Amino acid sequence: MSTPAREMPRREGSFEREPARRVFAGELRECHYQFREGDDEKSPTFVLLPTGERCNRIFLIGTLTEKTRQGEQNMFYRGRVVDPTGTFFVMAGSYQPEAMQQIAKIETPAFVAVIGKPSLYRKDEASAPMVSVRVESITVVDKETRDLWVLDAAERTLDRVDALRTGDSPDITKAKEQYPTVDPVVFRKMAYDALAQITI
Repeated sequence: MSTPAREMPRREGSFEREPARRVFAGELRECHYQFREGDDEKSPTFVLLPTGERCNRIFLIGTLTEKTRQGEQNMFYRGRVVDPTGTFFVMAGSYQPEAMQQIAKIETPAFVAVIGKPSLYRKDEASAPMVSVRVESITVVDKETRDLWVLDAAERTLDRVDALRTGDSPDITKAKEQYPTVDPVVFRKMAYDALAQITI
């Protein structure tokens, strides 16, 4: 199976969808800053990565290790998707009926490709923020496709780390303010460690 096409912005109605960024679970779980672009309640919400890129949508591939169905009238699925750097927590509910049907049919464990929207939440006021991915689509893929995604995600991560050191965009400036104790070298090592686990 060939690798999924690179995600480009797509027009839906009168607006253009944000591109889906490739990001490792190990970086996504470090996110704790979320913001809305614009004052309209329909304006897109972004999670800011520690490496200085905003994400309204992400594209991930990993192993769906478990899934649980919850609720009766408002049924939804929660799942764990593991990549070489950690775990993504994904969710599909009644507002994503197609994604919910897709995840219901998948037998675990399985390599899956997921496009979805990351968002921050807290279990309570005292807990640290966590990131969940609301699934737009989830499909079963093979190991070759997973490995190609790891290769691509590592390349994107290294590019962001380099840009964080030399760039001065508003997002990079904000990332340095929001994540002052994060060492970008951690994400460089994460990318190389992920690459060491695949066979291309």
